[in-house]
Amino acid sequence: MILDIVKPGPLATLQAGARAGLRHQGIPASGPADPLSMALANRLAGNAPDVPAIEITFGGAEFRFLADTAFALAGAAPRGDLSGQIVRPHETLSARAGDILHIPHPPAGVRTYLAIPGGFHADVAFGSASTFIPAGFGGHSGRALRAGDVLAAAGNPSQAIPQLATPPALRPHMSHAHTLRAVPGPDYEMAAAAAWSETFRASNRMDRTGLELAGAWPASVAGALRPSAALFAGAVQLTPSGNAFVLLPDAQTTGGYPHVLQVIRADRHLLGQVAPGDRVQFLKRSVNEASDDLRSKAEYFADWLPGGVFGGQ
Repeated sequence: MILDIVKPGPLATLQAGARAGLRHQGIPASGPADPLSMALANRLAGNAPDVPAIEITFGGAEFRFLADTAFALAGAAPRGDLSGQIVRPHETLSARAGDILHIPHPPAGVRTYLAIPGGFHADVAFGSASTFIPAGFGGHSGRALRAGDVLAAAGNPSQAIPQLATPPALRPHMSHAHTLRAVPGPDYEMAAAAAWSETFRASNRMDRTGLELAGAWPASVAGALRPSAALFAGAVQLTPSGNAFVLLPDAQTTGGYPHVLQVIRADRHLLGQVAPGDRVQFLKRSVNEASDDLRSKAEYFADWLPGGVFGGQ
């Protein structure tokens, strides 16, 4: 055993790679809401990008190490506290048995990732160890972590690994304002130019299935619902409330609300760090431009993250 969950915070889960090729069976991708930050934490722990790590939502979490190990943090939290000593993300860190790691509430952003060498032991379901809470599979018994849970290491946490630091240029910046590149969705005509000219605000309605954006969306009209159609993370749907929902990794695989925009794959990791009250703007891209953007971002990180990050669903 390697880690005792003292306080999980509002939500902590084990996440790994996304599930692929199962959406036609109603099984979403799941996986980290911010796969880039999880990949960066795993890199510092000597792992591939999709090795199981802990996704910590809104901080307020505490963990007790039960054995000596290296570990790493990346994502929203600008620091941690390890038995009274400040530790920083984006560095390979060391803990001794009995050390307590506290992750505070981040001033910006939402999710922080904790990785150890070899990753955490997790239940594999449908080809992935990622937790999918609505159906109760993957991760740690298919549920959120609770105080008193004890996690095992999947590998040898005491193995010697290089002491690394994420290059400064590759460290994501947490902010309360987000610009997301998007392509028109199949029901784009219902959003028209308002989608590109307005600033929207994230409401308090958010979880791993999606987040609500309030603002000057077009008024809902009678008969706006469409026949149920396939959906992916990053879909922006207009709802009868007058607001829009942007889908995240645990979202449904089909739906009938108008699908007006699609956040491009290169920017979907940013959705995992949009917090309530944050401002969101959309930047219009064509399908060809979106493909170029994905290629450019993948190439930008390729030397540091050779295993890839941006190819999930």
